[in-house]
Amino acid sequence: MPGNICIVDDEPSILNTLSSILEDEGYQVSLAKSGAEALKLIRAEPPELVLLDIWMPEIDGLETLKRIRQQFPNLMVIMMSGHGSVETAVKSTKLGAYDYLEKPLDLEKVTILVRNALHQRKLEEENLNLRIQVERHSELVGDSPVMETLRQEIAAAAPTHSRVLISGENGTGKELVARAIHLQSPRQSRSFVEVNCAAIPETLIETELFGHERGAFTGAVSQRRGKFDLADGGTLFLDEIADMSVATQAKVLRVLQEQQFIRVGGSKLIKVNVRVIAASNKDLRQEIEKGTFREDLFYRLNVLPIEVPPLRNRREDIPALVRYFLRVHTEEQGMKLKEITDDALKTLTRHDWPGNIRELRNQVERLMIMVPKSTIETADVIPFMPGLADGVGQKVSALDNYDSLRDARHAFEREYITNRLRTNEWNVSKTADDLKIERSHLHRKIKSLSVDLRPES
Repeated sequence: MPGNICIVDDEPSILNTLSSILEDEGYQVSLAKSGAEALKLIRAEPPELVLLDIWMPEIDGLETLKRIRQQFPNLMVIMMSGHGSVETAVKSTKLGAYDYLEKPLDLEKVTILVRNALHQRKLEEENLNLRIQVERHSELVGDSPVMETLRQEIAAAAPTHSRVLISGENGTGKELVARAIHLQSPRQSRSFVEVNCAAIPETLIETELFGHERGAFTGAVSQRRGKFDLADGGTLFLDEIADMSVATQAKVLRVLQEQQFIRVGGSKLIKVNVRVIAASNKDLRQEIEKGTFREDLFYRLNVLPIEVPPLRNRREDIPALVRYFLRVHTEEQGMKLKEITDDALKTLTRHDWPGNIRELRNQVERLMIMVPKSTIETADVIPFMPGLADGVGQKVSALDNYDSLRDARHAFEREYITNRLRTNEWNVSKTADDLKIERSHLHRKIKSLSVDLRPES
């Protein structure tokens, strides 16, 4: 399927010739006579391919290429030059250009190269989508050394039937590790059953785990199967197991030893074949010392220990995670995919992320919704990052206090526009250009959002 192409050249004859040829091939073409005009066009509507002249006044092609790659790292760019040299070609390739064309242009070569570039882009998108589909089963994104170690531990544990104990801070993805082990195990076609031990009251946990018979207690109008029963032949994931009472721990220990149990109110032994994976954000050895966790249960569970690293220990994975979550939220929200600049990614990487993967995912979703532009920049990220600027933490907390997405969006827009106005010394026209909206549109926003145009004294 033909794609969208942006041609950038200060020679009208080149623009006319190339646009005619490519439009005849079925491509949609947009034209720019300078690097600045090209950047404006690309920000407004990113094309699939850019044909970019090197020798142009003001902003030359190499500088334009550098700026394109900073904001749209996946955009295909083919460079053109009438003063070609090996050095220039090498430099453009190092900056991220797909290929290089010398003038006078061989039009047949142009069409072939354009076709190949767009085909390459399609393959890359398909490979990325395939990778996302595969990763969605585990969402264990990242190529850092600690993530490679984690994958190796998962691969070693998965083919066995041994119990696994996963440790790690809140939000690190302990459930994802448990699911990855299950999906790579011989039990992958059977059930994966999760129990959040911290979320079930003590009065209900036994019924939840082992089920009950009809008439076992008031309200038990029918037989109910428990989680151990439902997980028969598959995997039972006991999350936050440290929050389970000592009395319930004893009953779980007995099931692990005997692979059988009795439903509440019943007398029949039910045999099961269940692989148990447990997880905790607490140090279970310390819990043993405090008397809140059974030592014998710990040793039953801790056959294959796996520790999930916090996000601050694998900062190099943050860019990949951000781009992954951008695509996930794009599909979930039904929105157009946004780009993010390298500088914005560096800003996100500097944060410690005490909430780990869960916090990062929520932040990316917030940026997807709250940033109106097609590209997320550093200035968009700062207001949402506690500790990176004065008062930022309060801003993020404040956003969580709004009753609706509309109110939160209005609060963000008011703050964002005020900050941009302040930066531009309260010049409305300059701020409108900065925000890439019409001046009349900005005036309407200022009025509807009650933005104060008076500088602070």
